[in-house]
Amino acid sequence: MTAISYAVSDSATMVRRQLKHMLRYPGLTVFLVGMPIVFLLLFVYVFGGTLGAGLGAGLGAGPGGPSGGRAEYVNYVAPGIILMAVASVAQGTAISVAMDMTEGIIARFRTMAIARDETLFKRWGRKVHHAFWTHDGSAQGGNKIARGNRWAVAGVVVMVGFALTWLSVALGMVTKSVETASNLPMPLVFLPFLGSGFVPTDSMPVGLRWFAEYQPFTSVIETLRGLLLGGPIGNNGAIAVAWCAGIALAGYLWAKRLFNRDPVR
Repeated sequence: MTAISYAVSDSATMVRRQLKHMLRYPGLTVFLVGMPIVFLLLFVYVFGGTLGAGLGAGLGAGPGGPSGGRAEYVNYVAPGIILMAVASVAQGTAISVAMDMTEGIIARFRTMAIARDETLFKRWGRKVHHAFWTHDGSAQGGNKIARGNRWAVAGVVVMVGFALTWLSVALGMVTKSVETASNLPMPLVFLPFLGSGFVPTDSMPVGLRWFAEYQPFTSVIETLRGLLLGGPIGNNGAIAVAWCAGIALAGYLWAKRLFNRDPVR
């Protein structure tokens, strides 16, 4: 077999292993899928009438639409829910990585005929939750796509998921226990609240508005919102790509350094 054949074989084995883990630990899967759905129902059916009315004409309904309401707010909030879904899966990735690092399976992998940095680590980090978070993010937002480009939206979701997966791999490796790994990525889930995910940033106090406008998720949310509703995205697309590339590179380098420095925990 060639080096590429070994890489493909190792990658397939790691993906199959993770899928089996998902079947054996359904509670984690249900939690990761269920939390964004709960937030969607909460904000749309409990707060949606009031928040939607406060958005004003045009933000959720499009040109010529009504002045705001629950139906318009669900369109406005969809990008934030999608980001929360992807961030929730990143939390699951950190937990899975911490479990592998603390249970000794990685030490065993090192003694086996498995390619290390080029295949095992990269495929492990990238493929662990690839299928799950892509499906989850698409399922949460797919039924909200009316006038947008489906492929472009899927591309943005995959791009964000790739970046957050690498960051969560590093977070899972830097922790000393599974419990800590479950808490460390939690701020990622709530970053959409501190951006434009649920309300416009210009409604916030000055200090919070500055943070909300320049944090990574806001540009991603605005890009998704423009694609979903067929509106302009301005320079948000380029900013989102730059943020995702930076986070992915930093997460990869950090995780690789931890992996090589701490082979057995």
